[in-house]
Amino acid sequence: MGREINVGGLPYRTRVYINNQVLLPSGLIRLLGIEDALYADIIIKHGGKVIEIRGVRLLRNRRAMSRQFTIPREVRDRYGIRPLDEIEIVNVKPVSFVNINEYGETLS
Repeated sequence: MGREINVGGLPYRTRVYINNQVLLPSGLIRLLGIEDALYADIIIKHGGKVIEIRGVRLLRNRRAMSRQFTIPREVRDRYGIRPLDEIEIVNVKPVSFVNINEYGETLS
């Protein structure tokens, strides 16, 4: 089994993985009570800028309670977020559904 990451709550500092995903550890998921959430609105801080990412899919592994989300390319390009950059997760709010347009993009 993987090691437990101790989390005291939000804000939570972490790094962007090489595949542009960010880990939300199981301790944080349990603390926020979002074990069953499929999508979330997430607020992060990078380089002194507060960035809101709406309607991101929370990816999960069958055996783990932790979640990952991918930072959309538009957000990465606009704010210069690169793999291995440190970000701060300020808020995670689960959403019950996400509106998808005909091109498969989320509407914000």
